[in-house]
Amino acid sequence: MSIKDLKPQVVWNNFYQLTQIPRPSKHEGKVIEYLYNWGVSHGFETIKDDTGNIIIRVPATPGCEKMRGVILQGHMDMVPQKTSDSPHNFLTDPIKAYVDGEWVTADRTTLGADNGIGVAMGLSVLEDKSVKHGPVEVLVTYDEETGMTGANCLKPGVLKGDILINLDSEDEGELCVGCAGGLDVSASFKYRKYTAPEGFKGLEITVKGLQGGHSGMDISLYRANANKVMARILLPLIEILGAKVVNFTGGSLRNAIPFEADATILLPAENIAAAKKMIDNIFAEVKAEFADSDPSAVLFVKDQAPAKYYIPTSVMLRAVKAMIACPSSVIRMSQTMPGLTETSINMAIVRTEKGRITVHSLMRSAVDTAKADLAERVRCIFELAGANEIKFAGGYSGWTPKLDTSMNKVMMEQYQKVYGKPMKIMATHGGLECAIMGAKYPNWEMVSVGPTIKYPHSPDEKVNIASVERTWEYLKAVLANVPVKK
Repeated sequence: MSIKDLKPQVVWNNFYQLTQIPRPSKHEGKVIEYLYNWGVSHGFETIKDDTGNIIIRVPATPGCEKMRGVILQGHMDMVPQKTSDSPHNFLTDPIKAYVDGEWVTADRTTLGADNGIGVAMGLSVLEDKSVKHGPVEVLVTYDEETGMTGANCLKPGVLKGDILINLDSEDEGELCVGCAGGLDVSASFKYRKYTAPEGFKGLEITVKGLQGGHSGMDISLYRANANKVMARILLPLIEILGAKVVNFTGGSLRNAIPFEADATILLPAENIAAAKKMIDNIFAEVKAEFADSDPSAVLFVKDQAPAKYYIPTSVMLRAVKAMIACPSSVIRMSQTMPGLTETSINMAIVRTEKGRITVHSLMRSAVDTAKADLAERVRCIFELAGANEIKFAGGYSGWTPKLDTSMNKVMMEQYQKVYGKPMKIMATHGGLECAIMGAKYPNWEMVSVGPTIKYPHSPDEKVNIASVERTWEYLKAVLANVPVKK
């Protein structure tokens, strides 16, 4: 069965069209063109701003003219993650989405349901003439995943509505009314390559098969971090067996838990057997520690032709020690919303290239002062380790929940009518554009909803089929009952 045959057909067809368009973050030219042409071809007022955000505007359906204006918002880009054996090219290839039982998933890549399914629902509201609604604007933002660029560059006064329904949540039945803020940190160590000594052998070490996932939504699942695992393996190899590191590559995206890491080392020939045994023992410890949260972790150790150059041991050792000392986990759980992560950090990317060892992490917190304190902690760790440069960038505050709003009341009432049970009010540890856009439009009432999506930002990403249909019916009911203008 093709995903275009699923119900509601209008939503799945719009989602299918998005899967056919390459749209990794910062490479959204084709999807911007598609969305703009889609709006124009349907006869809707369509705007493309200087950043690439798309706004499609339609008037109220007959009888709903007195309702307040609603903005349905999602982001056009997707996280480009794939398994090491996938030949997929995110810049040119369509996503190979398919039905797998109760879910839609993709062939060894991210699916792009985050946030393609939300964008598809927004477009479907405009396209489906049976949907009753007041004035509606669909806002599709540019480059959410790697910097929230579209939200940051959105100009005040452009949008006319005063109710924002963000369609980027990933748990059906939850009304999200707040989110964490974030801050990127990058630490780097400079080095000059040394010529490899005679008599050394090469080994390639690969850690893979970890589940990875969204660094906000999944950090509380305590999955293994491939960068941290590799650093744990390398430290005793360097200190005890005299290993010299040629390269270290782990992770690929700032907001994803790294599920693979690779390192190449040089060792005295007489230490090869001991090194292999040591690596196996350390990985066995890791497997035991993460048996529940990462049962599919695998290790590969291969003999390699010795490299000609290596990273100076004094520099590499300081960097590895800093990686081990720097946290990459939940720092604190919320004291006001049980089960919600308040503050966390994910060591997302490690690279050794162009004369620098670079370690990139993303911090999140619902409390700005806690985020600042964690930033100082990380800075001190890397400064003490002798990092040459530490940069902070992309900081944004969280979205503070407002519970007593007229739109919250509508969302809760309609959920009870459609589902026959109460809706859960919550906040997310993930980053949502609501926090940034709400600062520019302080008059907005904001909520976020969506169908159930599992393992976003990883090749295991999947969206529940029945959840999409239920969320669509719920969204239609909400739009038909938006409060009237005062």
